Amino acid sequence: MFMPYVLSPMSIKIVNKIEAVEYIKSGKTVVFPTETSYGLGCDATNQSAVDNIFKIKGRRNDKPLLVVVPTVEMAKEYLEWNELLEKLSLKYWPGAVTVVGKFKRFKDLKIELASGVVGSDGTVAVRVTNADIPKYLSEELGRPVVATSANLADVGDVYDPANIIKMYEGREYQPDVIIDNGILAQNPPTTIVSVVSGELKVLRQGVVIVD
Repeated sequence: MFMPYVLSPMSIKIVNKIEAVEYIKSGKTVVFPTETSYGLGCDATNQSAVDNIFKIKGRRNDKPLLVVVPTVEMAKEYLEWNELLEKLSLKYWPGAVTVVGKFKRFKDLKIELASGVVGSDGTVAVRVTNADIPKYLSEELGRPVVATSANLADVGDVYDPANIIKMYEGREYQPDVIIDNGILAQNPPTTIVSVVSGELKVLRQGVVIVD
């Protein structure tokens, strides 16, 4: 069991997952535990919220943000599906494997993903998560949730909520709230693969070995 933090007026507010959903719906940014480290997210269809993620992290806008979804069915709404994706989904989803694929054409979508989630090359990075909290957030929102790492750009992954609060304290741009799930085990990052070319390419070999 962990003790709650004594927050200064400038600190990130600690909330539970139910409260976090309401913050996301209102366009706010949320830090939450993922399969590996803490992630930073928002509604992937909210352009203003996505823009804020880039500002908070100090991340270049030409580096798209990945999203998590709760089911393969939702992933199919945003990815141009093919036989290779079907095989990967059966073997690795839900799980800590993110797939970069071709984004489904705008006309096929009920709700558009924000710029910065969809790359300039027409691709999107999607993971069907098996982590309870991001899965819950996306389920309740009914849309993909951004799930980039919660650290500042060029800083390593963070596993301790206290370090996240300290990292952002006093900065102009901060996450709005955090779901504090205690100190996480220091696992490797999630694995990232690409199917854009029609063949499997491992971009980052992480906690799940993909071959």
